Amino acid sequence: MREFASPGTIDLPTTGNLTDDVVRQAEQSPERALLAVPGPDGWTDVTADRFHDQVRRVARGLAASGIERGDRVLLLCSTRYEWTLFDYAIWFAGAVSVPVYVTSSPEQVAGILEDSGAIGAVVESAAHADLVRKAAGSEPGPRTWCVDGGAVDDLTRVGAAFTDDELETRRRSATPDTVATLVYTSGTTGRPQGCMLTHGNLMAEVRVAVAELDTLFQHDGAGTLLLLPPAHVFARVVQVGAIHAGVRLGHTGDVRALMQDLASFRPTFVLAVPRVFEKVFTAISQQAAADGRGRLFDRAVETAIAYRRASDSGRPGPVLRARHAVFERRVYAPMRATLGGRCRYAVSGGAPLGERLTHFFRGAGLTILEGYGLTETTAAVTVNRPDQAKLGSVGRPLGGVTVRVGDEGELQVRGPQVFPGYWNAPEATDDVLDDEGWLRTGDLGEIDDEGFVRVTGRKKEILVTAG
Repeated sequence: MREFASPGTIDLPTTGNLTDDVVRQAEQSPERALLAVPGPDGWTDVTADRFHDQVRRVARGLAASGIERGDRVLLLCSTRYEWTLFDYAIWFAGAVSVPVYVTSSPEQVAGILEDSGAIGAVVESAAHADLVRKAAGSEPGPRTWCVDGGAVDDLTRVGAAFTDDELETRRRSATPDTVATLVYTSGTTGRPQGCMLTHGNLMAEVRVAVAELDTLFQHDGAGTLLLLPPAHVFARVVQVGAIHAGVRLGHTGDVRALMQDLASFRPTFVLAVPRVFEKVFTAISQQAAADGRGRLFDRAVETAIAYRRASDSGRPGPVLRARHAVFERRVYAPMRATLGGRCRYAVSGGAPLGERLTHFFRGAGLTILEGYGLTETTAAVTVNRPDQAKLGSVGRPLGGVTVRVGDEGELQVRGPQVFPGYWNAPEATDDVLDDEGWLRTGDLGEIDDEGFVRVTGRKKEILVTAG
């Protein structure tokens, strides 16, 4: 059995919860642009103080409306500012958020409603409210608030009578061991299960990620654009990590506006799944073809790939360096400008990106760092760092994480990010989690002598479609 452990690089949280980051940012840097909201005239910044105030107002409204500590509240909304606002408001009220994809069917929503026992639901639109009502069937269904229907203002009004002291008691009631969210699996291997992720799971994940990816998170002017649905655990960690580190956070929920939003928001780094990077490449390629520069772009792609491969194995020759310099001016720099001109790093997870696309982006000045994790591991447990990367791998374990390869070639993980189990499903929990905290991932993999992990397949092959 092969095993590799990375030494701990942070102090694990023993007190507090995720809401402390919002309070700390408001106290220490009240005028910091913590978030940004898109509008017809560009992005409008939301200061740390303003966000803290809005979160508290909405949280008081939830509490005054009957949401108690530990209650589950559905979040059915696309990638937008209000998703983050309500996520933290639910936590401030001492409750548990249950994210749901906006593409979910009535049957899927009904299953999550029944299993989670949610008594409240925050939805984006009237259509989503109808979806929740249909999912509830003949049951009364959860109390529902509609973002597009003025939920923020309504809850602010309702919560006026709920005191700050009462809210602070609620906010402080959660500890690192308290469940923060139930994230339901896709169900590709059976009935969807609600992964219980604690405040401590998320706190440990973002603290070690921010510390070890400091090139991305810890510099003046850092900003990232959330590209994924927040119901995805990877997107959730991006959100929580940005709030923790004070990184300016924007949201884009319309794939048709992706390139426009990237150009206007000007992120310094992005985190996404391979499909997003494929869409970016396709959009740039199609634009080049429409401008009559398709053949030039194709040559630039091959040059970037050749340049990166040569750099990895030694040093590019003078001819290749000269050709790369030409395309840097004519193709690569303009391409980076379409991403806002400031983006130099991207983290990819969820599936292999592919060697060719990785080489292209790296050769064009955008370093993509691949990582690996599951919902059950609160997203990443391994990642390539800017100064410690190996192409074809998903990186080395994050600090405090141990990865091993079992007798059947299965990757197993232990660390502070590993969830405590599935909601209302002790038998399912026992199937994947042993008494020593080892999680059986279901993925096959290898670990080399330097600790870099490669994922080679699944124990039980499944087909996951774009749908």
